[in-house]
Amino acid sequence: MANLKDIKRRIGSVKNTQQITKAMKLVAAAKLRRTQESVMASRPYSAKVAEVMESVAATARENSHPLLRRKKDPENILVIVMSGDKGLCGPFNTNVLKAASKVIADNQGKGVSLLITGKNGINYFQRRNATILKAILDYGKKLGYDLAGEIATAVTGEFLSGRVDKVYMVYNRFRNVVVQIPTTISLLPVALAKRDEHAAPPVDYEYEPSEAEILNEIFKRYIESQIFQSLLESAASENGARMTAMDAATKNAKDMIEKLTLQYNRARQAAITTEIIEVVTGADAIK
Repeated sequence: MANLKDIKRRIGSVKNTQQITKAMKLVAAAKLRRTQESVMASRPYSAKVAEVMESVAATARENSHPLLRRKKDPENILVIVMSGDKGLCGPFNTNVLKAASKVIADNQGKGVSLLITGKNGINYFQRRNATILKAILDYGKKLGYDLAGEIATAVTGEFLSGRVDKVYMVYNRFRNVVVQIPTTISLLPVALAKRDEHAAPPVDYEYEPSEAEILNEIFKRYIESQIFQSLLESAASENGARMTAMDAATKNAKDMIEKLTLQYNRARQAAITTEIIEVVTGADAIK
């Protein structure tokens, strides 16, 4: 049986860990509240931009704008991976990295490059010698529409230059504190809506000043809004996953403290009993 000093030291160590996990849970809860509000507030805007884009693109031709052009067999793929800068957030990073790895495996034999946000994703793919086009660290500190615009400019430039034929985006979609859904979407080329033969014909728009300028602005807003929404979803998912993980860790620490305290009391009781027996035995020997 472990001696009393060792058990007491372990209890103190677990209590210190419990204080840390409890503090991390409270910090994650505060951050989650802000990011969750941002996610819910931005979803209607993102959905409306997508709706406008689909409405306009319904009448567009594939050759009417460079962002609509698609290759039959794309050879160069760009994957945007949204991971976290820190760990201790349950399966958050593991899920998004698995989803990104699946996209890479599905495009084996093609040229695959990555644009990664978050230290975990960067380290993971660097160890696997992946081609990283752009890496963004500490994105949580500069999370905003400017960052989405920076990423949108980078991927759009790669696509328009012909260096990239298709762009995917992989992130965790926030459902609630417990559930975050790994999601993969095709970002570029912009998808043309499938036309239903029985549906009413799409509205034929007249463009002013020109179709190209209008499509440029709509597609720019659409890509930026999709990336911005995904950044918010990822941030909320990370905070929710960390809050859940730290809550579980705090409860586990409490259970461990109770078990160690019981073990300590039993060891102390055994030590006292042994001392009493030794005193009684010594007294009998003297008699």
